[in-house]
Amino acid sequence: MDILWWQILLLSLYAGYQILDELQIYSSLSAPVFAGLFAGLVMGDIKAGLIIGGSMQLTVLGVGTFGGASKIDANSGTVLATAFSVALGMNPEQAIAAIAVPVASLMIQLDILARFANTYFAHRIDKLVEDMNYKGIERNFLMGALPWSLSRMIPVFLALAFGGGLVERVVAVLNGDLKWLGDGLSVAGAVLPAVGFAILLRYLPVKKHFPYLILGFTLTALLGTVFTNMQLLGGGVASVVKDFEGVFNSLPMLAIALIGFALAAISYKNGQMIPSGPVSHSSNDSDEGEIEDDEI
Repeated sequence: MDILWWQILLLSLYAGYQILDELQIYSSLSAPVFAGLFAGLVMGDIKAGLIIGGSMQLTVLGVGTFGGASKIDANSGTVLATAFSVALGMNPEQAIAAIAVPVASLMIQLDILARFANTYFAHRIDKLVEDMNYKGIERNFLMGALPWSLSRMIPVFLALAFGGGLVERVVAVLNGDLKWLGDGLSVAGAVLPAVGFAILLRYLPVKKHFPYLILGFTLTALLGTVFTNMQLLGGGVASVVKDFEGVFNSLPMLAIALIGFALAAISYKNGQMIPSGPVSHSSNDSDEGEIEDDEI
C-alpha cells in the first residue's frame, strides 16, 4: 500500500499544527495519543494508530519541558510510525521501536533550530515595542509561529514523500535476515510504556502516598481479572445458547478511573473541612514557647 498524496498533505499539515497547539492553544490535539488517532484515521487503521500513539504517550508520560528545554517530539514520531506501519504492513510494536522513538529523538535537533530561528522575530518585537508599533508586534508574533511549524512540517513531508523506499527495505531486512533483531525491537516497543511510568513514579511523591499506589495496583489487577472473566463467560454462553443477546464489555480502566475520582473527591472535601486560618487559643492556654515583643 502506497501513501497517497492527500494523506501526505494531511499528515504534514497536522505535524505543523500540533507544535503550535502544544505551545499556545492547549487543546490536547498535540498529545501523542491524538496524533496516533489522527494518523490512523488518515491511513485507514485506527487500531494501529492508537497502539502506537498510546505507547508513545505512556513513554513520554513523565517527561516535561522546564524553561527552554527541548524534549523528544513524540507526535512526529507517532505520525511517521503509524503511516509506515499501515502502509507497509509493519507490526505496530516494531514500528514504535524502529521508527517512532528514533524519529522523536532526532527531532530534538530541529526543535532547537526552531527556537533559534524564533529569536529573530522576538528581537524584532523588542524593537517594535520601543517604537509603539502594535501592528508590527502582532505581525511578527504570528510570523514567529512559522519556524515552529516548518520544523515539523518539512521533515514529516520529506519522510512521507521520499522515505517509503528506505523504510520498506529496512522492514524487509528486519523481517528477513535480521528477524531476531525485528523481534527484539517489537519487545522493546512493548516495554517502552513501562519506562514512561518509571520516569513518572520517579518524580511523584510515591513514598508519601504509597497506600494509594498499592490500592491502585490491587484494584487494577482485581477489576482486570473480573471483567476479563465476564467477557469469557459471556462468549461461552453465547456459543452454547443461540438466542443469547447479552453483551459483556471490558471496562476495567473506566471503573478504576471512577474509583480514583471518588477518592480524589473525598480527599478534596476533607481538605475543605480543615480550617486554613490561624487557630485561636483560649486565655487559659499556657504561654510557654510564646515569642515576646523584645525577642522579635
